[in-house]
Amino acid sequence: MDITALYNISSGAIQTATKNSVAGVKTTTNDSEDAFGAIFQTALDNINQTNSYLSDAENEELKFAMGLTDNTHDLTIALEKASTALQYTVAVRDKLLEAYKELMQMQI
Repeated sequence: MDITALYNISSGAIQTATKNSVAGVKTTTNDSEDAFGAIFQTALDNINQTNSYLSDAENEELKFAMGLTDNTHDLTIALEKASTALQYTVAVRDKLLEAYKELMQMQI
């Protein structure tokens, strides 16, 4: 897969790699380590954000169940945010596992 097709990505490391590959610039080992670190940190941040959404949804459910709030709007929004974030995280995980399996099957 060619990363130049990935234009709508918010990660700075991927955008830099895309610009470098389009311009024909070769990255050094240090740049690739920095790029991996940036991508890894972004992935961790996304996982932490997903956990935060799940926690917020659970808190809203508990408040609603205990009668502390009767605002179903906030409950619905929290549940949908959590659901969407979890679906996205699972989809990214599945793609990463698929890519890993493909790399492991490559012949050297």
